[in-house]
Amino acid sequence: MLTPLLSQARPLPGAPGAHAAQVDISHWRSVLGDVAAGGGRLVSLWAETPADTPARLHAAVIVDSFPTADGSAHTQTGLLQLSATLAADQQRFPSVHEIFPSALRMERAIHDLHGLRSDAWDTRSWLRHTSWSDQRYPLRDAQMPIPTTEAPADAYEFVRVDGDGVHEIAVGPVHAGIIEPGHFRFSVVGEKVLRLEQHLGYVHKGIERRFQELPALEGHRLAARISGDSAVAFSWAYCQALEACAGVTLPPRAACLRALALELERCANHLGDLGALGNDAGFAFALSQFGRLKERLLRLTAATLGQRYLFDYVVPGGTAVDPEATALKTLAASMPLLAAEVQRLHGILDEHAGVRDRFSGAGIVTPALALQLGLAGLAGRASGQAFDLRIDLPCPPYGQLAPKKALHPGGDVAARVAVRFDELLESCRLIGDIASQLPAGDHRVEVPVPAADLIGLGCIEGWRGPVLIALRTAKDGRIARCHPHDPSWHNWPVLEHAVIGNIVPDFPLINKSFNLSYSGHDL
Repeated sequence: MLTPLLSQARPLPGAPGAHAAQVDISHWRSVLGDVAAGGGRLVSLWAETPADTPARLHAAVIVDSFPTADGSAHTQTGLLQLSATLAADQQRFPSVHEIFPSALRMERAIHDLHGLRSDAWDTRSWLRHTSWSDQRYPLRDAQMPIPTTEAPADAYEFVRVDGDGVHEIAVGPVHAGIIEPGHFRFSVVGEKVLRLEQHLGYVHKGIERRFQELPALEGHRLAARISGDSAVAFSWAYCQALEACAGVTLPPRAACLRALALELERCANHLGDLGALGNDAGFAFALSQFGRLKERLLRLTAATLGQRYLFDYVVPGGTAVDPEATALKTLAASMPLLAAEVQRLHGILDEHAGVRDRFSGAGIVTPALALQLGLAGLAGRASGQAFDLRIDLPCPPYGQLAPKKALHPGGDVAARVAVRFDELLESCRLIGDIASQLPAGDHRVEVPVPAADLIGLGCIEGWRGPVLIALRTAKDGRIARCHPHDPSWHNWPVLEHAVIGNIVPDFPLINKSFNLSYSGHDL
């Protein structure tokens, strides 16, 4: 059933290889089953419930056998948006969580936001908590005030594990650190974890609803603040969708500057995580040394691009700042020095017996389990899942930059650390190449207000994994619907499996090796 759809799919503005196809809702489950059977990946699942119009269900998937531009072969990787329209009185839709397990939480979120219920077994609220009544839906009820405090607390029923010596440890939702809330319910015997169940979504910032109140030309600022550690990835994905809807081609210099910012963001996150991982293993030296390198990188970023953290650097039509030649030269010259220090610290961590003991064998996600659960991005590549948008579905300038893919089959904390080191060194090379060979020309072009009812799909490989923006424009240059998606939606459920059989004190280390986003998950 998928092959005819691929042949009839129409090109979609936005990410390279993006297409769209309509699916009858009665075939929803079977079509997505065909996607999975062909090795496809689920990127995101969302809904639209516009006033006086039947509800629509959408899925973004990556397929490996997509028709080439001339229709001569089916060997091109592509991004496909599948859409199905529900009947006017239809409030339930077929669940695909048995095909793509990570879809279950997305389906639960669809109910909380739109009132549409999947036929899955798990009907517990995921995002609502006490923010609004269970008879109101923020993305369906146009006049619903945000936020409200009218709802009583839910009696959330965690899955219980029974047996001799089994007890529960409840952690959160309020944590000791400056992180967003999330609840973790451990079922343990002694110190060994039998089961972990998460409950997230406590804040619900109303980001998807807020998009609908903004002009399309201003949405990039909100996108950059979805998950602060992925500001460049989200704002680029938004602008990619917007620019395609407006018919704008990005100048080569602007594309290279965006890639420069994205790789700087990747480096900063990897440096911070490697220091924190060493510290969680009892090796505070790593925290201080990687913290020193991260601070140096942030100062270089500010000197080159004008900001330490690049929340407002990517703008419609290009970038906010065109760096000076001297700053670019300094940045390029600094990258080999940073790479040399990173390699030296890599050797120190590898040779430290205590660190090796904590990293090796902790939090294993086998390649088979990673494939089954849809583990994405960095964590997926550390479990043998060889997919990176920069290589497999590149947007300019990555086709010319030709980054090397970091891959490891081990699936444990040590493997996720190894992939971080490999990606960090490769990003240093890419930054140096971009900064020293930046093409001439404009760093920004004018973007006109897009026409109404256009659909664009932006998809960028952030440091954590694929970041997606699905955009629909409205009249008067506003946003009708914008759905942002962080790869943490796929990876949080995998963390529940990764911790099974490990001891409770290893959970902070395993958790940090994934370093998933609360904010990007709690929209």
